[in-house]
Amino acid sequence: MNRIKAAVIILFLASLITAGCNDRPPGPKIGALAPDFALKDAEGKTWRLSDLKGQVVFINFWATWCPPCLQELPSMQKLYAAMPADQFKMLAVLNNDKMGPALFLAGQKGYTMPILDDSDNMTGSLYRLTGLPETYIVDKDGILRHKFIGPEQWDAAEYMDMIKTYINREAGSGPQ
Repeated sequence: MNRIKAAVIILFLASLITAGCNDRPPGPKIGALAPDFALKDAEGKTWRLSDLKGQVVFINFWATWCPPCLQELPSMQKLYAAMPADQFKMLAVLNNDKMGPALFLAGQKGYTMPILDDSDNMTGSLYRLTGLPETYIVDKDGILRHKFIGPEQWDAAEYMDMIKTYINREAGSGPQ
């Protein structure tokens, strides 16, 4: 019995020590400023999150090799087409993948949202992705309001209404 107690104590102490050794910064927090990034699209245009203040931003990390990502893309396109372009930006961040297949897919399916290249996973690491797809909603002030892990039906009324609510709020209106 004493050996079991000693083993449990040793494991507990070891977990405390190793927990303090993680030097990775924490991921983005709901209610805090979303981490800024700069990524290029297929035409070479650089998109900076900080340049999009004053607009609601939908950031979706995805890949062509990810079946759940492919499942949600049609509903993302419908959401993108339904929102006012001057107040809403959708950024489809291609993570750990090649642009060629993504652009071919977008052309075949008629997807028109910007596809940004994060093939080196630098932005994905900044956002501490846990898997794909992963989506973030950022308000007009650059504050992260929602994080979704896994595929969603983005053209469903609840998501359309949520985005419209953020679009209709004045920038600088405080917590939501």
